[in-house]
This record gives sequence, C-alpha cells and structure tokens, in this order.
Amino acid sequence: MAPINDGLYFLLESVFAELPADARMLCVGAGTGRELIHLASRFPGWHFTAVEPSGPMLDVCRQSAEAASITSRCSFHEGYLDSLPEVPRFDAATSLLVSQFILDRDSRSAFFKEIAARLKPSGILANADLASDTSSEEYPLLLEVWQRVMSGANLSAEDLSRIMEAYAKDVAILPPTETATIIQAGGFATPAQFFQSGLIHAWFAKRNSESIC
Repeated sequence: MAPINDGLYFLLESVFAELPADARMLCVGAGTGRELIHLASRFPGWHFTAVEPSGPMLDVCRQSAEAASITSRCSFHEGYLDSLPEVPRFDAATSLLVSQFILDRDSRSAFFKEIAARLKPSGILANADLASDTSSEEYPLLLEVWQRVMSGANLSAEDLSRIMEAYAKDVAILPPTETATIIQAGGFATPAQFFQSGLIHAWFAKRNSESIC
C-alpha cells in the first residue's frame, strides 16, 4: 500500500500548501501517524494533535514522532473527538480511512460535525475513505483487483465472496457522491475530490462557518 499512501500524501502537500507556516493540524484517527510524520517533514513549522482511541497505536505514533525528532511539535490524545476540547481551533484536519467504519449515515455526518467544530472558519478538512457504487456491475471486478493489491495473492471465488460480505457488513462503502454529501452535511462546503486509487477516494473541503455555531 505504500505507493498509494505516498501518492495521497504527495497531493496532501498541495491541498494544505497555503496554510500558515505555523499551522495547527488535527489528525483524527491518527493510527501509527504516517500522514503526521510525512506532513511534519514537509512543513517544519506546523504543530500536530494526534487523536487515536487505540492506546497501542498511539504509542507507535508517539515512538515514530520521537524517531523523527518532532515530539516537541506534537500532542497525543488517546480517545475520541468528543473528549477533545473545541478550543483552541485548528487550521486544518486529516481523517484518513476513518469515517468508513461508521455505518449509520447520521452518525457519520455527526463525526464530521465534530471535526468542523474544532476548525477555524474556512479551516480545511482532507478526508479519505473507501468508496464505490457497490450495486454496479464493475464493483465485484474492482473489489477483486483491490484485494489482490492488499494481499498480493490471487483470491478464490470463496475468498472474494467472504471479503465482499465483510465489506458489506463492517464498512460503509458508499458511492463517492454520497460520501461527499455526508461530508457536506457535517458542516463543510462542497467537497472536491482530489485523489483516487482503487477503492480509496479523497476529498478536501473548507469548513462552512455559517453552519457551525
């Protein structure tokens, strides 16, 4: 997956290029901190807050920050967004492959509202999720290729069926236009899709200050 991640991170640099030299960044569902480390290496004046509910993953993120000598520019919050104060607000936020695990659409929009509430007016969100029209004839073909990318091995019809069932049950894979609508309902202006690789789609959108109190 590294080439896909590298392509996404490369474009993230341009999405965020006009942020202040001392921008404050919110990384939601930071995991092991890969995008944080990449952005920190490109923008040496930025400060990062990593939000991650998994303690072990946040520990890896912290260790990676220490190895990259950027700990002084990082804060680490173990938990969910609802336990993170709304002030001071951030210049931008990332949420990469996170909201797809929220199956209820209203809850998914509420997740984006939580992010919007923590951004400055016109703050920028970069969001990536798995997205596709799962009812289309091409989806099974794309899914088979995607799983080969992830596993590096050929899949039997049984394996593919099992994976499709898991995706249908545990991951909210929606058409890209529907995902963008959910983001917009969460308090953002019309999202612009700036990246696609396989099932991964990414959008950026500015906070809609009129819709957030």
